Amino acid sequence: MTTDRDDAAHERLDELVATLYQELRRVARGQKRRSGMPDTLDTTAVVHEAYLRLARSPADYSDDEHFLASATKAMRHLLVDHARKRLTGKRGGGRFAETLTEVGHPAARVAAQAEQLIDLDRALDELARSEPRLAQVIECQFFAGLSREESSLVLELSQRTLRREWARARAWLETRLGHRNDR
Repeated sequence: MTTDRDDAAHERLDELVATLYQELRRVARGQKRRSGMPDTLDTTAVVHEAYLRLARSPADYSDDEHFLASATKAMRHLLVDHARKRLTGKRGGGRFAETLTEVGHPAARVAAQAEQLIDLDRALDELARSEPRLAQVIECQFFAGLSREESSLVLELSQRTLRREWARARAWLETRLGHRNDR
């Protein structure tokens, strides 16, 4: 049973998607490129799947930036889920039967990129628990592909503070992901 509030939230979501559709496509293209797996999903499919995920539990978006942040997070989770499925397939649990013995083999590269994306996602979740603002900076700068100016507006930070937080966040991630690679 839906309530008037749910109906209003769905209407607002539909309005935001219609208004910001090209921006959502830009964000999806950037996320696909930065994930290292640009050819594994169609940009339109990423945007539409993110919409479906957001529509399952619509929120009251205070402004366009709040919506874009939520959509960016939904896209990130979609790409990570896709990477997990690809890895499962590469390990024999799915439809792929390629061998990963050759380092330069395309299947090996896709598997390595999928693992890196999953590691990044785990690290970002960990960072969000201890330093939520640093995680937000990474989501804006890296996943959403916002400019420094746009990120500072969305996060309500001065550009100087944003630069400082971006440096801290990158250093934390490099340390965290570097240790994971040493195992």
